[in-house]
Amino acid sequence: LKMETLLGIKGPDFVMLAADTTHARSIVVMKEDESKIHKVSDNLLISTIGESGDTEQFTEFISKNIALYKMRNGYDLSPRAASHFTRKNLAEYLRSRTPYQVFMFVAGYDPSEGPELTFIDYLASSKAVNYAGHGYGAIFASSIYDRYWHPNITQEEAYDVFKKCIAEIQKRLVINLPNFDVTVVDKNGVRTLEAINAKLLVEPSTSAAA
Repeated sequence: LKMETLLGIKGPDFVMLAADTTHARSIVVMKEDESKIHKVSDNLLISTIGESGDTEQFTEFISKNIALYKMRNGYDLSPRAASHFTRKNLAEYLRSRTPYQVFMFVAGYDPSEGPELTFIDYLASSKAVNYAGHGYGAIFASSIYDRYWHPNITQEEAYDVFKKCIAEIQKRLVINLPNFDVTVVDKNGVRTLEAINAKLLVEPSTSAAA
């Protein structure tokens, strides 16, 4: 379950998520273009890793219920409310015969509450954080977060922190995770940024040498 990697950073007016795109089981890589960051609404993202069937089913279950809430009430759940709803459902399934094995981030931006990044694990532990990660790759990201994150971090700086984290993951982690999707949510909605891969990480040093 921890061979995949999710990363998240909260800034003063945005939240940025990164997720590897590798789908593997046991010793076999199934595909390398798996999307693990899901747009739930105009201001809300959920990124998930874990058992492949569980991640798809639980993410879709949460997404459809949040969409239903908007249809019934005429407005979206705030990111904080969405994270509580997600955590509550995961906790209830944990106590049933069909628990979901999912690790996730709920990230969003609300005009009144600001940005929100919530860490949720498969035991339904939930915590609002400024930065975090899931999976073995997160072990290598912790010290980089601690060194470079600050309360007024910009989107460009956050993207650069992700590049540092992913470079370290690709260098140190025995598992090959060649490509990471990056998505940001802020007052302008959800945007997909340039994917971070080995080629992108090499380019700055090449141009510097030239």
